[in-house]
Amino acid sequence: MMTHMQGLIVGAARGWTGTPYRHQGSCNGAGADCLGLIRGVWREVFGSEPERVPAYTMDWSEPQQAEDLWQAAIRHFIPKGLNEEAPGDLLLFRMRDGSVAKHLGIAGRIGANASFIHAYSRHAVVESPLSTPWRRRIVARFAFPEMAPELTEEEI
Repeated sequence: MMTHMQGLIVGAARGWTGTPYRHQGSCNGAGADCLGLIRGVWREVFGSEPERVPAYTMDWSEPQQAEDLWQAAIRHFIPKGLNEEAPGDLLLFRMRDGSVAKHLGIAGRIGANASFIHAYSRHAVVESPLSTPWRRRIVARFAFPEMAPELTEEEI
């Protein structure tokens, strides 16, 4: 069972399914990369993005071996244990041993039929099975921050 917030996150991410892969893109239906998907989901659920994202190349952070994406996630998301699975979690992947972590996805389903939503390079935003090879690449898991509760007219 999903919380309201988890449902918002997963629903927003699934709404991007089929968006073509575009490096540095973050526009539902027009193009997104993995970071662009996360940025777009953030905007749909929370409003404006928490920080400006500078232009980046396909090999960003690799020459310096800097964990820029991981550090940004720590600034804006809630760190979780790798085994604390929940729908709507932000997943950070290291695609090759010795490289920086630079792929992101959002957990869709958990359990036996676990899945995640991500922008798949040279393809589109898809929901993929969270198979053993993908699970081995996860290096960090985060929860999206909780939204501030909306005040009713009586509370204002």
